[in-house]
Amino acid sequence: MSKLILFQGDSITDGNRVKTNEWDLNHQMGHGYQFIINAKLGCEYPEKDYKFINRGISGNRISDLYGRWQEDAVRYSPDILSILVGVNDIHFYLENGSGSLADRYEKIYQLLIDEVKDNKADTEIVICEPFALSVKGKEDYVDKLMEHLVPIQEKAKLIAERNNAIFVPLQQKFNEFGAKYGNEYWIWDGIHPTVCGHQLIANEWLKCCDKLL
Repeated sequence: MSKLILFQGDSITDGNRVKTNEWDLNHQMGHGYQFIINAKLGCEYPEKDYKFINRGISGNRISDLYGRWQEDAVRYSPDILSILVGVNDIHFYLENGSGSLADRYEKIYQLLIDEVKDNKADTEIVICEPFALSVKGKEDYVDKLMEHLVPIQEKAKLIAERNNAIFVPLQQKFNEFGAKYGNEYWIWDGIHPTVCGHQLIANEWLKCCDKLL
């Protein structure tokens, strides 16, 4: 039986996908971890007829997701909903105070899950941990970012546990690989993954979500 897998989030998920009303098989997933997951599962299991949708939008905070949730998530009634969001909440909090710190992040995240579950109770939720890495020229910025991002990471894990969702831990994996091969190899500007960084996310996602697939 076909499963619909929906990816939601910010620029890391967006991946410069084409945003038109026309279905574009070549570009509708964008570039990034979600493209890799789509390609791998689609190639290895064509008989399962997976359907993939990407609705990540660059720059989005948790509140932005909530503002477009009915249109870009609930109405699709996904079998699997994967969410990666949080770093922009801290970025914009530091820049102009318009983001969400941990407590507000938690409240809005729970609303997102509740609305999806109210529509389709058996939707499986996948919560990906937001992450960052210090890189040359961005050390002070990432230090300030992580001060507030760590509590959001803790909330993301707590929300996953509370809702019996899959949690995909990413920060420690990036830390480990960065220590071996250099942070810039995986995340080029402190926030956005390189090609190899996206492969790392895809690997962890597939490992954590194996029982759903």
